[in-house]
Order: sequence, then C-alpha cells, then structure tokens
Amino acid sequence: MTGSPARTLLLWCPDWPVLAAEIVDGVPATGPVAVLHANRVVACSERARAEGVRRGLRKREAQGRCPQLTVVEYDPGRDARAFEPVVAAVEELVAGVEVVRPGACAVAARGPGRYLGGEEAAAERIIEHVAQSCLVESQVGIADGVFAAGLAARAGRVVAPGGTPEFLAGLPVEALGRSALADLLRRLGVRTLGDFAALPAGDVVARFGFDGALAHRLAAGRDHRPLAVRQPPADLTVTAGYDEPIDRVDAAAFAARALAEQLHEGLAGHGLACTRLGIEAVTEHGQELHRVWRHDGLLTAAAIADRVRWQLDGWLSGSNGRTGARPARPTAGIIRLRLVPDGVIAQAGLQAGLWGEAGEERERAHRALSRVQGILGPEAVVTAVLGGGRSPADQVRLVPWGDERLPARPGVPPWPGRLPAPAPAVVLPSPLAAAVHDAVGEAVTISARLAVSAPPTRLVVGTGQPAEIVGWAGPWPVDERWWSPAEARRRARFQVCLADGTALLLAVEAGQWLVEAIYD
Repeated sequence: MTGSPARTLLLWCPDWPVLAAEIVDGVPATGPVAVLHANRVVACSERARAEGVRRGLRKREAQGRCPQLTVVEYDPGRDARAFEPVVAAVEELVAGVEVVRPGACAVAARGPGRYLGGEEAAAERIIEHVAQSCLVESQVGIADGVFAAGLAARAGRVVAPGGTPEFLAGLPVEALGRSALADLLRRLGVRTLGDFAALPAGDVVARFGFDGALAHRLAAGRDHRPLAVRQPPADLTVTAGYDEPIDRVDAAAFAARALAEQLHEGLAGHGLACTRLGIEAVTEHGQELHRVWRHDGLLTAAAIADRVRWQLDGWLSGSNGRTGARPARPTAGIIRLRLVPDGVIAQAGLQAGLWGEAGEERERAHRALSRVQGILGPEAVVTAVLGGGRSPADQVRLVPWGDERLPARPGVPPWPGRLPAPAPAVVLPSPLAAAVHDAVGEAVTISARLAVSAPPTRLVVGTGQPAEIVGWAGPWPVDERWWSPAEARRRARFQVCLADGTALLLAVEAGQWLVEAIYD
C-alpha cells in the first residue's frame, strides 16, 4: 500500500502514573515517588530520578538509592480515570481525539494546524489550555504517524513533513516499546530503528512474526494503520442494554468484559483484529458519552476489556478534584454501551502455534469459561499463577479467568533454606493448628538455634485423633522481611510422614505448630 501516514499531533504528559497518584490519591509528585509494577519501577518523579532511581529497578535497589522514596503501586484504572479530564480539555479545542494510553492522546494535525495558525501554534495553544484547565504540564510532538509523534512529543519536537524516517533512524530499538524484540535485535547486532528498517520485510515477518512486521513498519516511519486497513463490516459493532443502570465501577468492569469478548469473537470470525476502539455510552437521562482508544499493536479481548473498564471508571468517577477539572460525573447510570471497531487490520499473517496454543480448542475452552463467569461471576473461575516467595502459599496466586496473570511476588533465586522438591500437591488456604509430641508425650519445641528438643513421634491436628509420625526431615528455617516489622516472619518447616502414608508440610512459628500443605 502506498501513501504516507497522516500528520499527527500527540499530547504527552510526562511521568503520568506519578501525576495520577497525586491527582487521585494525594501523593505529592514533587517529592521522590516511584510507581511499581511486579516489584519493578515503571515510572518515577523528577526528584526520584535525581537520586538515581530509574525505570526497571527493583524496589529494594530503588529504595537503596533513595531511602526517602515514596512507593506507589501501579494502577492503570487510576491512570485512566485521572486522564479523562485532560482528554476533555483537549476536545474543547480540537475534534476527534484518540486516547493512545493514559497520559497520551492523539489527533490529526491538519485541522488544528489550519484554524489555530499552524502546527506549532496549535501545539502551544493545546499545551497552554491543558495547563490552565487541568493544572497539568504536557508536551506535544507532531510527525507523520502516531508512533513517530509519540517519540517526537518526548523531545517536544515538530518533525517536518516527510522527515519522519530520518528522525526515527537514529533512535535505539528500545523505542519500539517491545522489550523482548529489542533485546533479540541487539543480540543480532541491530541497534537502531534505521538498522531494523533496512532489513527486508519478508525476512522480518518470517523471523519475528506478525507483530515484528508491525514494528518493522513503525521503524521505517510507516504507521501500522495502512497495513491492510479496511472498514469493518457493520455487524461487528456490539451493543448491550441494561435494565438496571450501571453506576458502579465493579458492575461496569463486568459488563465491559462480556462485551469485549463478544467484539473480539466477531472480529476473529472475519480474520480481523482491532487497533482502534470506539467506546460509546448512553445514560438513563439521555447523556451521550464517547471516546476513542488507540493501540500500536493488536487489541486482544483482555486488552479491549481493560480499556472499556478504564474508560467507564473515568466517566463514572467524574471530576479528578483539581481546580477547573472536567468533566463532571454523569447525572445517571449507564443504560446502553456500544463498542465500535473503528480501526481494524487483517490477520492474514498470523499463524497458529506449533502445538496449537492459538487453535480452535483453546478458543472453545476460553468461551466456555467466560460463559461460566457470566453465570456465576468473575471470581467463580480462577487459574493459578506461579511466582516467587519462600512458602508454598506465597508462590501461588489465584486470578480470575481473563485477568492479567501477574505473580504476587517476583521470582526468588535458589537459596540455602529452600524446601527440596517436589512441591506440595495441596496448599491449605489457611494453615491448620496442630500439636507435635515426642515419645514420652512432651511437646516438641524448636530453640532459637534451630535445635529440636526431641524427635517428633505423634501429631494431633486440631481436635482430631493422634497420628503416628514414622519419618520426618527438617528443620528448614525462614527469617524473611525483617526490615518491615508489619511483614516480618520467622519460622521453621518440617516434612513428616504419617503411619497411614500421608505426607505433610509442617511449620512452627512463635511456638505454634501448623499444617501448611499436603504432599501427593
């Protein structure tokens, strides 16, 4: 397909997760603040950067560099809710605003450039209006295509028409926002976007797949939208009406998930994927709400549901509390919700996984589990996510089907006191109180130096009958998080085998014996 990407004006708010925490939760953004996701820094304030805090650092390393650091957990819903007034302020000057992500929104530069006196004048006017209306500092970049405009916004640049490939060529491959791809490219000796763009397109799609082909077009200064873009069939728009108006965020999130699944299935049936999503809502009083979200990659069902949930959260939460902020909360609940696949691309280049992970069986199972959630609620279907931690309970987290599968704790490298394999088959939700006795009936105790008072011979769980212990191993000590009194734990674990063949994992903490898990 020929033709260059449309001139795009993109407004970007630096350190938006930090600023959103100040707007919503009152965390002062002028101090050293870091926003963490999966125990790593994803955003930090200017003061924190001056102390050496950087994105990607682990929490402990960041706190080591800046002991006064205020840590805030990453919350995409909070970011989207706080950004809604900024988008509304931009809409007061220009039409057709598209939300790229919380903290960034884009609009075609042609219109504002014409009636605001040129592209640079339009950029200055929008920045000034956002600052006066929302008390938010921002930067604007203008280039050919949304991707290049986003990178230009970080430098506050207006790239001349036709100069986008030259502007992108010297940037590192990390600018693509795909860490795994960037790491692989660097190991292959491809270090800049210009180097990547110079590779043959056929070789790129064969080696890196469809998403790699999209990234290759972006690196060459060609936005992904011209790639097999076509207008979606009219029947792909999905609409849902609600007898009971939706006025709570949790109810909106559940409605969003069901509608997102319906839209994604319709698109997949036509061999399409969504890259730009229109979200429309009508309240009980007839108020109409509309917003467009854009994404550089392909919007999966979960990604569509996330964006709908964030947008509904922004609408239902109303004003962010800053002087002059808009818009106000709707006067009534939402009775109709509509999702419009405003931009789609053909997925002809996608292939099923070698072992069928993208096959029909997986999709059928996904639909069945989603239907169960629709009947019983989102918490009725959960899957286990393995993570770090020094106890079986810490290492497994149950998340509702369809939610982001993130471990509760980061992975822990091998350590001397870890339990030997295999892992327990059943981890009890709440440990059971127990008593362990020796051969003469005395309670078995553990000293501060981990000395066992006598070999354990009998176990009583709760008010049950005594069971004979025929084999045991341990203790394995754990003394963790001593630097945080509220989370500090000191305990020792034992493996015991009972006369009936049952194998248990026991722990003793503060003199109390507990049954933590059962071996198969």
